[in-house]
Amino acid sequence: MTVGADGARVAFLRSSGPFDPEAALWVSDPLTGAEHLVAPGPIEAYAADRDVRVAAFTRGGRLFRADLAAGTVTAVATGDPVHDPRPDPQGVRIGYVTDPGGSASLRVTGPDGDRLLAGEPGNAWREHGGMIAWGLAGAGAAEFGRTRGWWWSPDGGQVLAVRTAGTTSLHLLDLDDGWVDVHWDRETYPHLAQVRWSGGGPLITVLRRMQQHGLVLSVDPRTGETQVHAELADARWVEPIPGTPRHLPDGRVLVGGELAHDGFDARCLFADGSLLTPPGLYVRRVAGTLPRADGPAGAPDLIVEGSLGDPAAREVFRVRTSLGGGGPEVTRLTTLTGTELATGGDILVADDEVWRGDRRIGTLRSLRAALPYRPEPVLERVTDRRLPAAVLYPTGFVGGGLPVLVTLGDGPGFQEVRAESPAWQQRQWWADAGFAVVSVDPRGTPGVAPSFEKAVHRRLADLALADLVDALRALTGKHPDLDLNRVAAHGRGLGGWLAALAVLRRPEVFRCAVARNPVLDWSTLPRPVAERYLGDPADSAHVYRNHDLTAELAEAGPASPVLVTGPETGLPAELIWIQRQLAA
Repeated sequence: MTVGADGARVAFLRSSGPFDPEAALWVSDPLTGAEHLVAPGPIEAYAADRDVRVAAFTRGGRLFRADLAAGTVTAVATGDPVHDPRPDPQGVRIGYVTDPGGSASLRVTGPDGDRLLAGEPGNAWREHGGMIAWGLAGAGAAEFGRTRGWWWSPDGGQVLAVRTAGTTSLHLLDLDDGWVDVHWDRETYPHLAQVRWSGGGPLITVLRRMQQHGLVLSVDPRTGETQVHAELADARWVEPIPGTPRHLPDGRVLVGGELAHDGFDARCLFADGSLLTPPGLYVRRVAGTLPRADGPAGAPDLIVEGSLGDPAAREVFRVRTSLGGGGPEVTRLTTLTGTELATGGDILVADDEVWRGDRRIGTLRSLRAALPYRPEPVLERVTDRRLPAAVLYPTGFVGGGLPVLVTLGDGPGFQEVRAESPAWQQRQWWADAGFAVVSVDPRGTPGVAPSFEKAVHRRLADLALADLVDALRALTGKHPDLDLNRVAAHGRGLGGWLAALAVLRRPEVFRCAVARNPVLDWSTLPRPVAERYLGDPADSAHVYRNHDLTAELAEAGPASPVLVTGPETGLPAELIWIQRQLAA
């Protein structure tokens, strides 16, 4: 979803009708609510210019340009299949990537034709055995939330592009064929975690390999030289806040960081070192800005997704950037159940709600089917660590002992206990099969506080498992229908690893587990993920061994209480296996 900078249009993807599964491109007038179909599907993704007048998308590798104001679509001729097309902020030219699976190149098409902007096709890294790529995010970028590999300048005259050749570098490319390198100590800070260029010069966040120290750098777009705006440091790992860093209209630089002293334990926002958010607000991301009616033009309010007091609730807040004498000022606007949050002009779109200032003025029409279940999980905070936990009973349950299914989802780093009905649909299916479904967010899970999330550094297996066991025992005080003699676990990915860990190391509590696509050997994970939790394998071999379940699972043999499945295995088959194990 994209809102134009003037607030006049909202572009989004939605199916063309209730029986059409393909996403199409739509545009809406946020003031009148009028919606128009611009381009039928299938469209997987699109990008728009600053005012959402022009959009670019692909079908089958072909490039299309959509005039969102007129509602017309034009095919753009290119010589190669197109990937990641993006109009410049003025909507004049479209940049795109070709050959992302090989030696990717960055090209630009517009009034002056189609031409190569950066690329080295056919060149190999002799020392690494791979291909040089331009415009791709690069290996490991997604682990920091960076999914892009190139950015337009605000005036459309330059492109900032990633070059991947064994290591990641950044380059400023002029459309008149000039270019400069972006300079920072790439050997000391190899991870390019964040890049943003929406006003002023580019801002980037770079991290050391072990992610315990980082720099927020401003880039001079003429010379490529960088200047340090802030340092990020943590003895365990640095966790940058999505949507930061960014330039505020008054020239200050917004940086996301953490406070863990003098009674503070929070993810916070700072503008040139001044604290903007209260310690109780856990900031998840910055989505944009909205003008403030009673404030200076250069100090709009920030639109922030976060949690205030309840980690299970994701809410939208206005955060004042013009500092007053009363300290940080935060206003709660609405709650979120999805992921869409976008701003432009004085318009905010949160999920399908359209807001103007502090007033909701409409909703985007939804064609989705009604959710099949109306789950009512009982949310708790248990043990002296106040672990977020929840119990979900079968529909119409009136009492009696129930076997327990502990759902672990995607595992460490992902919240399971959420106050959102869509998150509980599949779990209600499990509950209605005859389980008390229990979810626990052990230490290592975001949403509570930085210390809660990072306490697991180098000891995730021990602490996460201890929290699961302690939470189960604590829940029986308020939920006597939980039969702790019949406990199963279910998870996928790292959640599958945790499910298998629970059964193999605490068999007196967990009888069986289903591990879907589990990660059993942490050395197979992307390096940034493994090293964030477990440290450098060169000096932490014992830590990696403690988290490796390959040998333990093999030793269990054919009679293993862990069922390892893949995406081809359906939920009914997993359900039947768990029921048989608990009945044995």
